[in-house]
Formats: sequence, structure tokens, C-alpha cells
Amino acid sequence: MNKRFRLNIKKKRESPATMKTRVLIADDHQLIREGLRTLLEKQKDMEFVGEAKTGAEAVQLAHTLNPDVVIMDISMPGLSGIEASRLILAQNKKIKIIGLSMHSDRRFILGMLETGACGYLLKDCAFDELAEAIRQVRYNKIYLSPGISDTLIRKFVDGRTRPDEQVLPILSNRERQILRLLAEGKKTSYIAVQFSISPKTVEAHKRNLKIKLEMNNLSELVRFAIREGLILPEK
Repeated sequence: MNKRFRLNIKKKRESPATMKTRVLIADDHQLIREGLRTLLEKQKDMEFVGEAKTGAEAVQLAHTLNPDVVIMDISMPGLSGIEASRLILAQNKKIKIIGLSMHSDRRFILGMLETGACGYLLKDCAFDELAEAIRQVRYNKIYLSPGISDTLIRKFVDGRTRPDEQVLPILSNRERQILRLLAEGKKTSYIAVQFSISPKTVEAHKRNLKIKLEMNNLSELVRFAIREGLILPEK
């Protein structure tokens, strides 16, 4: 008599402690990308999966490669690291983003954290600190370098951080994108083509931006965009 047996094969799953953290690097400096890649590849618990030299490329690669962590430069051509982070997390909230920047200004720090980023370090930090930050945010923790933490704490304790200072949340994603392009000096016709809308619609967005932000002209909008991290001053 033939007997049929069911063979149960359980696939061996890696525990979180043994899984490698997949890391994407986004920075417009090739030397920094290559240096970080070399150091990451020496970490037994990390895996380098790709690199991006622009914010737009970072958004695309984050979508296709699905990394665990993105190391995001703040100042990049075109789409800033702050806006790129916002778009990445809008697509996939499971990705952890660490801002890596030369800018220690509170506006940039808060701008990154407002997007949902889990960490912020300055570029003069040691790699060991960055590696520790990657390990921390991988497991849903927040990591700020000590200097950054002190800056934020002092601002709050001194009472210089007011709730009304963070006005970006009142702007829609489209308004933020249009504001960034306006601040970069792009013409109405160019912006209309980018978003497949009419020039009249762009002008309507410009009027709404001035009303919402209580500003009178383009110069004020540009200064605001720099202050909020939508565009960045020259390095």
C-alpha cells in the first residue's frame, strides 16, 4: 500500500540580529559616496545597495531598491535632501532616513525631522558615529549627534523656538515643489511644463503662496525657501 507523506520544510529565517541593514547613499560629492561605500562594505551587519548624486535620483533608487536606511545629504542640486526625504517617505514609511550635512542650523535639522527622518549628523562626525546611527534608526530609534541635540535643547529651553515658526506644514506638496522652483529662478512657463499645468494655474499657486506665507514678492519667497531648507545657499 502506497502511503503519501507530507514533508514540512520550514525555511530558515534570519533574525533581526543577523539580517544585514541595506543602505543607500545620497550625496552629490563622488569622494564622499566612495568613502562611505568603502567603510560600509567593511561592516559585517551592513550592505551597500546603491548611491545617488541628486535628490531626484535618491527618490527613484529608494523606490526601486527599497533600502532599510538612506544616508541623505541635505544640499544637492535640484531636489534638496529635505524634499527628497519627504517624497521617499511618502512612498514608503518603512525606510529610515539619516540626514548628513555640513549645516548645523536649527532650520535644516527641524526641516529634516519634520519629513519623518530618524537622524541627523554633521559631516565632520566620525564614521563610527554614523555606523551607530544606522544601527539605532534601523530599529525605530532616533539618533542625533550630541552637538545637534544640544542645539535643539538650548533653542527650546531659551524659548526661541516658537510653534508658529514651522509653517511648511500648511503648504501642500505641490505648493512646496512650486515654491522651490520659483526660488531657484525657474520661469512660470518652465514650471507649467514640469507639472503639466497651465501658466495661469502656476500664477494662482504663486498668489496662494504669498497669501499663506504673508509675503509680498519673490525675494521674500526665496529667502523663506532657503530658511526652510527647500533650497540651500552655496556650499
